[in-house]
Amino acid sequence: EVQLVESGGGLVQAGGSLRLSCTASGFTFDGYAIGWFRQAPGKEREGVSCIKSGDGSTYYSDSVKGRFTISSDNTENTVYLQMNSLKSEDTAVYYCAAVQRALYYVGTYCYGRHGMDYWGKGTQVIVFS
Repeated sequence: EVQLVESGGGLVQAGGSLRLSCTASGFTFDGYAIGWFRQAPGKEREGVSCIKSGDGSTYYSDSVKGRFTISSDNTENTVYLQMNSLKSEDTAVYYCAAVQRALYYVGTYCYGRHGMDYWGKGTQVIVFS
């Protein structure tokens, strides 16, 4: 059974940092793209950052560029999202998602041109000022 499990969310003051983890089971990351998406109350889901396991290429949305860093540990089947300089507008439920046979530019998975095959249940991030 394929599973994606997110962890690392929590409550943090504005300007602080958190590191989210997404651990996969039931498949390996070879040939996959993994992404972090978020959804705040009353807002549409946003693709925050994506990474392709094959070439390590990454994508960041403009809202997080320069503050967030995505990385992958393929030996641990885990993708991380290091979030620095957090703002109140980063408050959301963060979801990890994966797609098999990622053939396209990595950004297309983040901004929704190509769908994701598997989703985690999410982890809550609350940034307070």
